[in-house]
Amino acid sequence: MKGRKFTTVDDYFKEIPKAALERMATIRKELKTVAPLASEAISYNMPALKYKGVLVYYAAYEKHIGFYAIPNTHEHFAKELAGYKQGKGSVQFPHDRPLPIELIKRMMAYRYQQQLEANKS
Repeated sequence: MKGRKFTTVDDYFKEIPKAALERMATIRKELKTVAPLASEAISYNMPALKYKGVLVYYAAYEKHIGFYAIPNTHEHFAKELAGYKQGKGSVQFPHDRPLPIELIKRMMAYRYQQQLEANKS
């Protein structure tokens, strides 16, 4: 996947290593259910969900899935994310551990709610 420029999320998913494909597909499906008005896009060459701005990015790597929400989302879920490797606004979910899909869904719901509130007319 390195060096390849993706234009659609479907193109990205065609290149995901088999070890990460099922996990990435689960994330993709569940994020869409949490944020039904969001649309998929490629941003920074990785899948993103957008609703009046980017909600989250996620990407497959050899040993983990990277999940990128804005820093205050990670601050809000700091206790639950404490057992994972993190950066400012990013967290790594290793392939050798169960995927915390309920946590990922709650993080997405938090971001989505922030966008809905910020864009009330």
